[in-house]
Amino acid sequence: MLTSFLRRVPRRIPTIPHSRTLKSTPKINSDSFGLPTKPIWSVNELLSSYPKPELSASTFKRLHELSALIPPEEGTPEYEKLKRELEELVRLVEAVKLVDTQGVQPAELRPIFVEGVEEGEKEDFEEDKDAGRTLLKHASRTNDDFYVVEADRKR
Repeated sequence: MLTSFLRRVPRRIPTIPHSRTLKSTPKINSDSFGLPTKPIWSVNELLSSYPKPELSASTFKRLHELSALIPPEEGTPEYEKLKRELEELVRLVEAVKLVDTQGVQPAELRPIFVEGVEEGEKEDFEEDKDAGRTLLKHASRTNDDFYVVEADRKR
C-alpha cells in the first residue's frame, strides 16, 4: 500500500512560475512580550477615509445648552478649535456606528470580586448597589432618578 502511494507522489516538486513578486511587510520592532515598540496604526489615519461632518452654528450652540455650558463667541479661535474637536468626535462616533456587529455576542458580564474580601462580606457589596439612589435623597433638586443642576447663566 505504501509503495502504490509513493508511485503517485512526484519525485520532484514542480516550481510554478509567477510573474508577480510578493510584497514583504515591513519589520515591526517589538519588545520581549511581542508588543510593538511604536504605534503601528493611528486613529487619525483610520478616520481619514470617513467623511468629515460639519456642525452648524445652531447645533454647536444647542450642544452647549444641553451640557449647561456657555459657548465661546462665534468667529473666535476658541470657537473654531472647539468646533473642529467636536466634529472629529462626531466623525469617530459615526465610524463606530458603521462597524458591522452582526453575529457578535456581547461579552459575558461577571460579578466584580474585590481581592481580600471574604465570601460573607460580598453580600454587603450587593446591598450598596442602590447607594446612588440613596444619595439622591440629599440633593436639593431631583427629577425622577436624576440630579437637577442649575446652569450659571440665564436662559
